[in-house]
Amino acid sequence: MRRGLVPVLTIALAACNVSAPDETPRFPKPDRPVSDVGSNAFSTEVQRDSRGEAQTVMRLAEIAPGMTVADIGAGEGYYTVRLAEAVGRTGRVLAQDIDREALQRLGRRVERERLDNVSIRLGETADPRLPENSFDRIFMVHMYHEIADPYAFLWRMWPALREGGQVIVVDIDRPTDAHGIDPLLLSCEFERVGFELVAFKDAPELSGYYAQFKAAANRPVPSEIEPCKSEQRTTG
Repeated sequence: MRRGLVPVLTIALAACNVSAPDETPRFPKPDRPVSDVGSNAFSTEVQRDSRGEAQTVMRLAEIAPGMTVADIGAGEGYYTVRLAEAVGRTGRVLAQDIDREALQRLGRRVERERLDNVSIRLGETADPRLPENSFDRIFMVHMYHEIADPYAFLWRMWPALREGGQVIVVDIDRPTDAHGIDPLLLSCEFERVGFELVAFKDAPELSGYYAQFKAAANRPVPSEIEPCKSEQRTTG
């Protein structure tokens, strides 16, 4: 892949155009605990590559040159840099996170590795702040359980997919306050805001499971969204 100079970071751009309070739709809270934000490094990159993690996920997601993809909760950039190589010089990768310091470190890495098809954006806890009709794939790897307002977050993410676009989730089947989520609960939360499950795979090499969603024909209005009922109790 041809590589050149990387433009200055655009972290601050996502902080603009916040809706006025009376224009902000109301969403239900999840009927479950939410994980504390953990380390940006799920495990070392060498360990993850030794399991073939990114390669497995990108193969299942059918990543190809020329695609435009988003890496939500990009952290230190494990997926960002590998997606950049996979989509090639004609593709684009948007790395998003809510952690400014992590994005600054990732920005330095992007510049150091001269990945000119990567851009960086600061997100919000209830809004990924993704441009509409822009992405062939959106990745959410080992981070969904940390989203405190999943219905608001997913509802606002829905328009970002292009026709035929997919959302990729990798997570672990365990309580949400123990850094995982029951796949049935995951599917329910996605479906309540206008997504459909299209693929699911238990994958030990991913330290969890792989789920793939597409946008349904319609997105409900926020007032119609009913939270999924969970039998989970806080692990304590």
